[in-house]
Amino acid sequence: MPKTTYDSIKPPDMSFDDDDADSNIKSLPQTKSIWDLCIQVTERAELNVAKGIDGKGVVQENTNKSVESTLFVVGAKSAAKTSVILRFLDRDEQPKATTALEYTFGRRSKNNNLHKDVAHVWELGGGIALSNLIEVPITKQCIKNLSVVICVDLSKPETIWTTLESLINTIKLRVKKVIAELKLECPSDANLLIADCLARYGSDHPDKDAVDLIPIPITIIGSKYDEFQNFDPEKKKIISKTLRYVAHYHGAHLCYFSSKMEALVMKTRGLLGHLVFKTQLSKSIQTDHTKPLYVLAGMDASNQIGMPQAVVGARSPMDQWKQLFLSTFPQEAEAMVPEDPTKDSKYNENIIDSVRSQKDEELERFKKQQERKMRDEARREGKLL
Repeated sequence: MPKTTYDSIKPPDMSFDDDDADSNIKSLPQTKSIWDLCIQVTERAELNVAKGIDGKGVVQENTNKSVESTLFVVGAKSAAKTSVILRFLDRDEQPKATTALEYTFGRRSKNNNLHKDVAHVWELGGGIALSNLIEVPITKQCIKNLSVVICVDLSKPETIWTTLESLINTIKLRVKKVIAELKLECPSDANLLIADCLARYGSDHPDKDAVDLIPIPITIIGSKYDEFQNFDPEKKKIISKTLRYVAHYHGAHLCYFSSKMEALVMKTRGLLGHLVFKTQLSKSIQTDHTKPLYVLAGMDASNQIGMPQAVVGARSPMDQWKQLFLSTFPQEAEAMVPEDPTKDSKYNENIIDSVRSQKDEELERFKKQQERKMRDEARREGKLL
C-alpha cells in the first residue's frame, strides 16, 4: 500500500477579506416585510394585466385596457339634449340651458377595477345656429372612437326636418374632410372606419346600394315621447316613418326618449353605453309607430318602412319623404345668432352697453383722425394726386 504524502495538500486559506464579506452578505437572502410583498404582488398583477396574462399565466386578449371615446350631442333647441346626457351619466341634476359648446365626462370601471374607460361628452347648444362649432369635437384625433347623437323634439314636428337636414349635412361634410386628412396620415384607420360602417348593413342587405352612410356611428333620438304619444295617429305615423327612413338612409340608430318614462331612459342609456363603453346591446327592435321606436342601424329596410305616394318633382325616395313631411308640417325658420353677439337683444346690459357705445364712437373718431393724418402726410410727400 503506497504511503500517502501530505506535502502536496495545502491547508485552506483562512484569511478574511472585507470585500468577500460584503459579497457574502449580499448573497444572503434578504428579509421582506409583509408590505413589501403586497407591493410586489400588486405590481406583478398590474404588469400581467397590461401584458394580457391571466391568473394561470396564460396570455389572453387584453380587454382590460382603458378606452377613451367621444360622444357628441347636437340637436334642436330645447330638445332634451342635456337631459339625455344627465340620464346617461346617471346624474341627478336639474338640466340647464347650454351655452354654445359645453364639455363633461363619464367613467366606467373595468372588471378588475384597475382601469377605467372614459367618455368625453360634448354638447352643442343653440340648435343649428352654432353648427359651425361641430368641427371642434370632430377631429382626426378622436374620430376613430366618436359617436354623434342628434336630438329632435317630437312635440315640435315643425322643427324636425330643418334640424335633421342641416345637422346631418354639416356633420357629413366635416366627417368627410376629417377622414380625407386621416387617409394621408394613416390610410388603414380611415379604411377601417368605412369598413365598419358598411359592416353594419352587410353585403346581403337589400338597400346596400340605395343608402348614403355616414362613416361614424350616428344616433337620432326623438325626445319628449310623453307628449308625442298623444298626437293624432296619422301624424305620428308620418313622423315615425320619416324618421325611420332618414335614419336608415344615413346608417343611423333611432330611438325615442322621455326623461319621464324610465323604460325609455334605460333603452337610451343602453344604446349610448354600447357606443362609448362597448357594453352589450339589446338587438330587439320596435318599428310599430304606435309605440316608442327603437331601430338599430342596418336592421331596417325600405320595403319594411314603405313609401309615400308619388310626389310630382320628387327625384328620389328621400325627396318623396321630404315633400310629404313638409306638406304636413311646414317648418319654422330658426332664429339665427347675430354675427356680432354683443348686438343680441337677449344680452342687453344698459350700463355696459352705454359705455360700449361711447367707446365705439371714440374708436370711430380715432380711425378718421388716423386716415386724415395719413392723407395729409401722403399729400405733403407728393404721393397723393
